[in-house]
Amino acid sequence: MVADVGSGETLLIRMLGNSPKLRILDFFLDNPTLDFCKEEAVRELGMGKLTFYKYFKDLEELGAVKVSRKFGKAKLYRINLENPIVRMLAQKELEMSLKITEPRSPPAPKIKVAAT
Repeated sequence: MVADVGSGETLLIRMLGNSPKLRILDFFLDNPTLDFCKEEAVRELGMGKLTFYKYFKDLEELGAVKVSRKFGKAKLYRINLENPIVRMLAQKELEMSLKITEPRSPPAPKIKVAAT
């Protein structure tokens, strides 16, 4: 199942901004075990093709996404979890998620000490 990108901002987008390049990375990070052709990613992201192709090329050259399978001329892509930038983003997102979901301790009650 593809992570829902249309219902709201993910933590990564909220932290770092809603740029097209970050939205593409976030989409692939949210679906690390799946691979997509470019057309599927464009459709899932609701992004214009020209915008997608402009930024996807850069992500591919940087090694953030990689070809996972080929069918004739068609290529499927997935996030490259071995890329140091991708690993860092995934780790920071996890750390922030854990921090947000951490149970917050109620404030310690104030204890009045009687004067002797």
